[in-house]
Amino acid sequence: MGILLSAQHVSKKYSNHLALDDVSIDVPEGCIYGLLGPNGAGKTTLIRIINQITGPDSGKVLFENRLLEAEHVQQIGYLPEERGLYRKMEVGEQAIYLARLKGLSKKEAKKRVQEWFERFEMQGWWKKKVEELSKGMQQKVQFIVTVLHQPRLLILDEPFSGFDPINAAIIKEEILNLKKQGSTIILSTHNMGSVEELCDNIALINRSKKILDGNVKEIRRAYASRTYDVIFKGSMIAFTNTMWAGGELISQSTDTDGMNHVRIKLLGTSTPNMLLEAVMRSSEIHGFTEVLPTMNDIFIMKVQEGNGENVLGTRSNYTE
Repeated sequence: MGILLSAQHVSKKYSNHLALDDVSIDVPEGCIYGLLGPNGAGKTTLIRIINQITGPDSGKVLFENRLLEAEHVQQIGYLPEERGLYRKMEVGEQAIYLARLKGLSKKEAKKRVQEWFERFEMQGWWKKKVEELSKGMQQKVQFIVTVLHQPRLLILDEPFSGFDPINAAIIKEEILNLKKQGSTIILSTHNMGSVEELCDNIALINRSKKILDGNVKEIRRAYASRTYDVIFKGSMIAFTNTMWAGGELISQSTDTDGMNHVRIKLLGTSTPNMLLEAVMRSSEIHGFTEVLPTMNDIFIMKVQEGNGENVLGTRSNYTE
């Protein structure tokens, strides 16, 4: 898999504010790439540079290993967080107009708009003005006009903002479909659940610098803390006694079927096999699962580190 988009040592300053400081990212072709960071971190500035709305002070951006040029605009679809539809214009007419700006003929634009309106069950909206639509409906229209010209690269900035759970799920499904069809997607979001569901790779920007990047699964694995969930039947006292000094009991509970659920952090040189061997002497094991940190855990930890905050003792929000 080749690299579709590469930002190399990009810096950008506005007056006395350094928005990006020597940021480099490589976006593989055919992947969903999460661009993460707190508000004001520099994500929007990088997106504006990729869209050629503004230029970097130093560094460069390559599209398919060529310097980014005006012609590449036709191969990029951009859904900004602040939507930009013409409020007094009819929905169908506006979608066709925006598709033609991206190079489609009037006939092809109308065909594709109709197909998308049918997919989202929006046929009755054609003659409505944008101002007559709810925020969620406007979001759907904006999403459609972003993807109509089948761009090689899609940049989606908070695409789930304003959607109820049902419509958010529909948009997620469409994003995955676009990936299957060959689109490369940069997803800028604060929704860490969506990152784990959708993203193959991520870059985390904080205070204008990139502080973490890589494959999502590999990052979660790298930040694992040797923590395990164990489900067993038997005496809790006997279980903890046989575990002895090999692990630290973090939490425990018993369900209505009499099953014990415990979370354990391995200590010292203990291994999962050693722990299991010990506790199986006193208990009937029904489940043993490694607990990996969520992207939300990692996001908070790295941002706090970057801000010079003390993260020792910060309560983890690990989920299975």
